Amino acid sequence: MTQAERDRLGALKKAKKKLITQREAAEEIGITERQVRRLLRKMKQKGDKVVIHALRGQPSKRKLVTEERAIQILSQAIYHGFGPTLAGEYLLKKHQLEVSKETLRKWMGKAGLWDSRRRRVKAIHQWRQRRSCYGELVQWDTSEHDWLEGRGEKLYLISMIDDATSRLYARFVRHDSTAENMRVLQGYLERFGRPQAFYTDKAGLFQTAIKTKRGEQRQDKDHPEMPPTQIGRALKELLIIWIPAHSPQAKGRVERQFETAQDRLVKGLRVAAACTLEEANAYLENEYLRWWDETRTVIAANPATDAHRPLGKDHNLAAILSHVEERQINNHMIRFESRIYKIDRECIRAGMRKGLVRVEVRLDGSVAVRFAGRYVSITLCEPAMPVTPPKRKLKTTQSRKDFNRDGKSHWMQNFFQGPSISLKKAIRIANATS
Repeated sequence: MTQAERDRLGALKKAKKKLITQREAAEEIGITERQVRRLLRKMKQKGDKVVIHALRGQPSKRKLVTEERAIQILSQAIYHGFGPTLAGEYLLKKHQLEVSKETLRKWMGKAGLWDSRRRRVKAIHQWRQRRSCYGELVQWDTSEHDWLEGRGEKLYLISMIDDATSRLYARFVRHDSTAENMRVLQGYLERFGRPQAFYTDKAGLFQTAIKTKRGEQRQDKDHPEMPPTQIGRALKELLIIWIPAHSPQAKGRVERQFETAQDRLVKGLRVAAACTLEEANAYLENEYLRWWDETRTVIAANPATDAHRPLGKDHNLAAILSHVEERQINNHMIRFESRIYKIDRECIRAGMRKGLVRVEVRLDGSVAVRFAGRYVSITLCEPAMPVTPPKRKLKTTQSRKDFNRDGKSHWMQNFFQGPSISLKKAIRIANATS
């Protein structure tokens, strides 16, 4: 019994004992005189329980219907593994059922759809303080996971998350290659501008590995300066600092984002029935990234400053985000990837002989050549068709005559059956011949 119910019961007992009038009891309780008379009549039958609502402790009929419907929906295969928080959002969004996550947690636990046991606490790492300005540091990484759960091809998720605000930019790609990472980088630069620094792991896409002999250790040795990778060169041309992380925990913000995506994003793609790269990116852009911006982003410590720098006229992304190599000019010809390119006559200038040119293989597959800061037009030289000499006819020797072609020869038939000379006569003939 609540305190309000005790006060109401005290006022009714005083009215029953004629200590106060029914009007005074009604004013004290905050009800009408008619309701006071009804309660006094019920007190003779139920006693003090008259002030307690008759439906207290009884399950709501509407609640039973909602619980059965919710469990029936969440028992479907597409909602397998959904937690109470995510399940509540989809029930409201897809089925117009509004249930609190704690109530849903009890229902799902009772139906065996959710294990409410407390998870073990993993090793705790000290979190690094966020940067103060938006665009000051962006964490960049790739996650390999079965995003489509076998419904389509294997995909990779490349994510870029701002350290100060947790603002996220991500795309699904088919390969974790330099070209695909450059395409995602191009999309980020065109949308937000150039950040101050990128924070990544030490993968081969971002730094050139130092070659060592088998069993050789490079500890306490000077690391030789290695040439940059294609992404490293592009970041230098864009005046963006590259910072390597020495452990996965160091770039924990993007790693924790992957943990969320491998749960919520996978289930969202399942409900959306995404089976292709295009459908996965459409859901990622229209649903998941919007939800992330609304619920997971924070305000930077210095919200008035955006550290992103705009792209200038000298920042040709098509040229910077390319596979770049140098080649030497020989007779106004360039050899590149087993092909020969000829510099067009109108582009030939002084100093080209034995000079170096910058060859750019763009993301669209085209090839551009730049000499001394200016682009020159080139023509692919088709290799000459090899001339095959006519085949020499081999001299054929006359075949041996086959005397048995028409059947077995009969020249020795009855050879031993004819008259023969005597042995003495044969010896005489032989001696005479010799």
